Order: sequence, then structure tokens, then C-alpha cells
Amino acid sequence: MTQVHEVMTRGVRTVAPGDTIVQAAKALEELEVGVLPVCDGNRLVGVVTDRDIAVRGVAREIDLGASPVRQIMTADAYWCYADDTVDEALSQMSAVQIRRLPVVDRDKRLVGILSLGDVAAKGEAGAAADPLEKISEPARPRHL
Repeated sequence: MTQVHEVMTRGVRTVAPGDTIVQAAKALEELEVGVLPVCDGNRLVGVVTDRDIAVRGVAREIDLGASPVRQIMTADAYWCYADDTVDEALSQMSAVQIRRLPVVDRDKRLVGILSLGDVAAKGEAGAAADPLEKISEPARPRHL
């Protein structure tokens, strides 16, 4: 079975918990991505998404230029180990409806990120189809 480290993207850009929300937003824009790992040194402590910035930052009228990423990041982020199988990672991504998963070593140091695109491009294209279908299912609003 293919392991995550065989298909993941290495050399991932990160932000620190103390970086400003504006710095994180600029990095997201520059990289044209929607999520960045948040690391304290090389240890994964969470992720920050464009949605975190909009919902936890802008909607709450937080001073984005002065407030740290730790104030809005998702601290209980999902992740996988580099030696997990791609099938295990895809199963997790499908269950929680996410398209990217930070990858850590056994000391929880960030070593990469796995996306459905990585699996499709570097692994077996068909392996990403079922998780993508489940991840793309419309969410039901909680307030109905």
C-alpha cells in the first residue's frame, strides 16, 4: 500500500501562532491556497484557513493587522502521520470533509501536506474520486 510520504507535498509554507492574521491572509493569497499549517517551530499546533479569517476574524471585527493567528486558528486540526497509508488518510479526509491534511512525523513535526490533488496526480487517480465525492457533499446549515 502507498504511504502518505510517497505522494505528499513537502516544503510546505507555514505561519507561526504569533504572526498576524493579515500576514496569514497575505500568505494564503500569495500561494493561492485556502489553508496553512500553523507551527511553533516545526511542531504542528493547528491550521488557519481562509474561512477562519472570515468567520473568526472579520465577522467578529477583530483587528486583523494586530491580532495573532492563534486567536482565530483551528487548534484541533486533523492531521496524519507520514507513514500512514494513503487509504487511511483519504478515509479521514472523507469522514471530516476536508481536502488537505497536514502530515507529521511521530514527534508531531510537520513534514508536509497531503491534498486530494497529490493523490490524484502522484498516486492512483481513482483513489481520490470517492473521497472527493463525499467531501463535496453539501453541508446542511446547523440553524435549520
